[in-house]
Amino acid sequence: MIFLKYLPDIVIIQLLEMVKLNFPSFEFKMIVKENQDWIFDPIRKKYVRLTPEEWVRQHLISYLLETREVPAGLLGVEKQISVNRLSRRFDVCIFGRNGLPLLLGECKAPSIAITSEVFDQAARYNLVLKANYFIITNGLDIFCCKMDFENKRYLFLDEIPVFSEMTI
Repeated sequence: MIFLKYLPDIVIIQLLEMVKLNFPSFEFKMIVKENQDWIFDPIRKKYVRLTPEEWVRQHLISYLLETREVPAGLLGVEKQISVNRLSRRFDVCIFGRNGLPLLLGECKAPSIAITSEVFDQAARYNLVLKANYFIITNGLDIFCCKMDFENKRYLFLDEIPVFSEMTI
C-alpha cells in the first residue's frame, strides 16, 4: 500500500509493508517521526506508533465509525480495566448512550492466530465490562459475538451490527 507521509516541509511517498486486512480500504493520516511510522488515531486525537496491532486497531476504529455508524464520542480506545485484580487494557469499547459498555473489541496483530486462548482473553475482559457484544480480530479473521448472560454463552454473528441495532 502506498501512503503519503508528512515530514517537516517535505512530502514523500513511502511503501509500507503492511498486510492487507479484511476491512474496507480507509485513508489514514501518517507521519514518519524519529525513523518510525506513526498513524493518527481519531479517537485519542494524537499520532500513535504504527505497529501491526495498531494497524488492525485503526482499521477496526474506522470500520466502526464509517460503516457501523458509531458516534466517535461513544468510542473508547486503550483504556485500563482491572481483571482478576490485574491491570489490563482493552483495545476498543463502544459505550451506549447511557454510558454503559455496549461492545468490547480486542485487536491482535495479523501474525497472531485467533485461537481459543486468544478468544478467551476477550471473553475474560468482557466478564468485567459486561458488554452485550464483543469482537476479536487480527484483521484477517473477525469474530463478533452477542452475549447471552442469562444462559452464560455467546452467539456468533455474521457481521458487526450497526450502532442503532445494538441493544443494551
